[in-house]
Amino acid sequence: MTPDVDSRPFLMNKNRLLWAKYGLQGGKLMQTPDQKLKELDRQEYEELASQIRPKPKWAANLLWAFVVGGLICTLGQWMVNFMVSRGVSLADASSSASCILIFLAAMATGLGYYNQLGQRAGAGSIVPITGFANAIVASALEFKREGYIFGVGARIFSVAGPTLVFGFVVAVLVGLIKVFLTS
Repeated sequence: MTPDVDSRPFLMNKNRLLWAKYGLQGGKLMQTPDQKLKELDRQEYEELASQIRPKPKWAANLLWAFVVGGLICTLGQWMVNFMVSRGVSLADASSSASCILIFLAAMATGLGYYNQLGQRAGAGSIVPITGFANAIVASALEFKREGYIFGVGARIFSVAGPTLVFGFVVAVLVGLIKVFLTS
């Protein structure tokens, strides 16, 4: 039989070497002068960045969101009132106004105007029905470079949501069926 060799002194010496090599003292990592300098640089940077960072203008942002969202909804209501005054039923006028607003938002997104409006107005441009149209068209434009089938067709569902796209397609199909059956 071989006598048991106590390996603890070797392990202790090995740990001391590792601690010295990697800056460990008492089981904790010590900072080297370079690390301390980097930490001070990071703290200085954070202080400078917080001084330079623009402060959000809550009142102005809320006002813009309220005004833009209100104008979009007012435009929709004006369209409904106009169509009703021309003899269109309220239900048909409401549906038509929604479709027109969706079309206008999709066109404005395609031309690049709706994103500028969204940057300025924030949630005021997202909350009305036009925000949904913007989300769908913006995702379609993003993947257009990859082709219409594998880009737009495949990825539009991942961003805009299958429910919205499916709902729009079914609404158009039901509307077309209704038009052909009633005429």
